[in-house]
Amino acid sequence: MRQDRAALAHRTTADNRAVAQYFEVHPANPQRRFLWQAAQILQAGGIGAIPTDSSYALVCHLDDKAAVDRLRRLREVDERHHLTLLCRDLSEVASYARVDNRQYRLMKQGTPGPYTFILDATREVPRRVSHPSRRTIGLRVPDHAVTQGLLAQLDEPLLATTLIPPGESEPLNDAAEIRARYDKQIDAIVDAGGCPREPTTVIDLSGREPTLIRLGRGDPARLGISLAPEGT
Repeated sequence: MRQDRAALAHRTTADNRAVAQYFEVHPANPQRRFLWQAAQILQAGGIGAIPTDSSYALVCHLDDKAAVDRLRRLREVDERHHLTLLCRDLSEVASYARVDNRQYRLMKQGTPGPYTFILDATREVPRRVSHPSRRTIGLRVPDHAVTQGLLAQLDEPLLATTLIPPGESEPLNDAAEIRARYDKQIDAIVDAGGCPREPTTVIDLSGREPTLIRLGRGDPARLGISLAPEGT
């Protein structure tokens, strides 16, 4: 049986370096008090590793420039790499992206679920987190109780990127491994057990027609469209 436990303050190593707070939660009914503690860390500018319906992700507060910069350094990606906003529902998506009726109907077929949609960003999105030349942003509504519970505690979206270590191609799926590799680099780890080790399907809706950028866990057929990957 999984034990409920959470650190109440940053642990430190022998050399006085802070390490991540570690929260074990139930995957279907996460303990609200642990999600609240994790949310406080993120609100204060921390970086967290959390489970989603595709894989574990690194997350931070949207409006915290220092946290966003740390997030990019951890993944070793530049400003041209699309970061993703994790939203509770489609109504929240509409606050951060321009969505017309056609786009909305398509997205509704895939939310919540393992799909990331590239859309034109609104002014609510800081320029530093949107694509520098296209002014677009990735958004998605995850189908995972822990992710949704954390978003409810925050009452706003989280900025996220798939937790793929630099130089590797597969996302991490085991919280214990994440702890071993990132304990001194991030501020919180939410352990809900394993989650699917496959990234989201990414679909660009910013053009005239939908374009499949990456085929992942989400089946494009669920959206009622037939897509070939970009460049094919």
